[in-house]
Amino acid sequence: MSNKQVISEWFYLYSDDIYQFLFYRLNSKHHDVEDLVQEVFIRALNNLDRYKGEASPKTWLYSIARNIAIDAHRKQKRDKWKWLLQFENGTVPESTEKDTPEQLYFVSEEQKELLNAIRTLKESYQEVLIMRSIKELSVQETAAAMGWTENKVRSTLHRAKSALQKKLGGNVVE
Repeated sequence: MSNKQVISEWFYLYSDDIYQFLFYRLNSKHHDVEDLVQEVFIRALNNLDRYKGEASPKTWLYSIARNIAIDAHRKQKRDKWKWLLQFENGTVPESTEKDTPEQLYFVSEEQKELLNAIRTLKESYQEVLIMRSIKELSVQETAAAMGWTENKVRSTLHRAKSALQKKLGGNVVE
């Protein structure tokens, strides 16, 4: 099978999972997340020779998506600063999108509140919560995707759930 066929098969199998991970992880527009999913698979194709098969393709793709999310988050921060500087100079760009991803995809206020609370946590907490609790990856898959030990995944998940519970005013987080 050629590299393109392998990536095509992986895209068919895992693109929805990667999309959901990036959607939960980033506060981006729908089309931005789609672009980032494509970037994951482009990077996978370009680096397929480095894939040793030690981890499952899914966890390898999650690790690529995680790195892309970190890059995108940094870019969002830079863009936010640029926007603030424009605001200070009196040249504020108008919003082109009226609907946020939450308005498009999350119906209940509870879900919006949960997503917003997750996004206020530090990055490692967000990632482990998304992978373990939302995407339901195993401890082993999460550890492989994040480059952590299984014990670190378990302890970070516990701390993340406690922090999230505190943010939500003591509501129980399963």
